[in-house]
Order: sequence, then C-alpha cells, then structure tokens
Amino acid sequence: MTVLQIEAGSTGIAFLAGRVLFGAVLAFMGLNHFMNAEGMAGYAEAKGVPAARFSVVFSGGMLLFGGLGIALGAFPALAAGAVALFLVVSTPAMHDFWAVPEDQQQAEMTNFLKNVALLGGALVFLALSGTAWPYAVGLGV
Repeated sequence: MTVLQIEAGSTGIAFLAGRVLFGAVLAFMGLNHFMNAEGMAGYAEAKGVPAARFSVVFSGGMLLFGGLGIALGAFPALAAGAVALFLVVSTPAMHDFWAVPEDQQQAEMTNFLKNVALLGGALVFLALSGTAWPYAVGLGV
C-alpha cells in the first residue's frame, strides 16, 4: 500500500488553500453557535435535542476547534474527528427533511446535503491526518 505524501509546492499550496477555506467555514459556524446561542438553542429544543443550550455551546466548541485545527494543521486527527462526529450526530437530528412539513422540506434537504458534503471533506482530512501536512503549525502531526 502506498502512503500519500503531500509535498510543499503547488500541490501543498492547493492543499493549504483547501484546508484553510474548509476550516475557516467550520470555525465561523462554531462562532455562530456562540453568537446566536439562544436562537439556536430554541431551534435545537424544537427538534427535541436534550440540554439544547449546552448542546449548542458544546457543538460550537467542536466546530471552532475542528475548523481551526484543520485550517492550521494542528492536531489534524482530533480536529477532523471532532468535525466528523459533530456532522454524523447533528445532520440527521437537525435536518430531518423527511419528517418536516412539505413547505420546509427543501430547506432542510439543502442543509442535510450541505452537511453530508462537509462530512465527506472531514473524512478526507481525517484519512490524511496520518501524513505530514505542508505549511502546518506542527502540533500533533
């Protein structure tokens, strides 16, 4: 089995740009959990999430840590794992398009599919977490 090596250079720059863009979006989503905790907690409570406010704050921390970790290349396995875990749990719980009224199905399906795509990205970063990431801050590699 061949181990993928991501070298510095144009491939490394593309990988850096991809992980910074991906991580920055996730970190922003995490910050949004903190900045809009009350509104998000109400939505989570309506979806039947137990300890809704705590869940919103905790999941915001997972996204912030995961997003920053991926963007910086710090603790890549933990960072990508935190994002993947968040998405595996939250996607079907929060965006259950099959169980909402018809007028809400399209919006919930769009969010569900967005989260599935993000999960795919997180799994790729998790799979690559055992390799050296070029331009990483050097923590946990």
